[in-house]
Amino acid sequence: MHTENTAIRLRPVTDADLAVFRQMAQDPESNRMAAFTSQDPYDMAAFDAHWARIRADDTIVLRTVVDGTGTVVGNASVWGPPEERSVSYAIVRTHWGRGLASAALAALLAEVTERPLHARAAADNAGSLRVLTRNGFEITARETNWAHARAADTEEYVLLLKA
Repeated sequence: MHTENTAIRLRPVTDADLAVFRQMAQDPESNRMAAFTSQDPYDMAAFDAHWARIRADDTIVLRTVVDGTGTVVGNASVWGPPEERSVSYAIVRTHWGRGLASAALAALLAEVTERPLHARAAADNAGSLRVLTRNGFEITARETNWAHARAADTEEYVLLLKA
């Protein structure tokens, strides 16, 4: 794991963060890697409605990831019903490879101590799989599901972080 420049902090999402999240949502390479994204990343009305809904839901733990320089570099969340609580995270592509996703997920897991937690990652997304397994998640299944960002059925791993 890269250890340089991994100082991050998590904070609540602000309106100003959404501009960064919009750029992330429209990055073709980020979408291809994530695979399971919104149907149309350029539909700003859908983007705004999604973020308004999740920000208003007090069952979702939603955080902005800020690096050591104070730059917004992504987001992380825990969401879903009690029996299927899941983690999600995204880092701005220009900041990939610096250990920020691993650090952000570790910070989120320290904040949200409920277990078990679930996660999913495209089977070919080696970076995300490293982030998850470094943080204690174990692969429990492999499925094939439709991925909007690839316009194709895509294999994904289902992972679990046990109590």
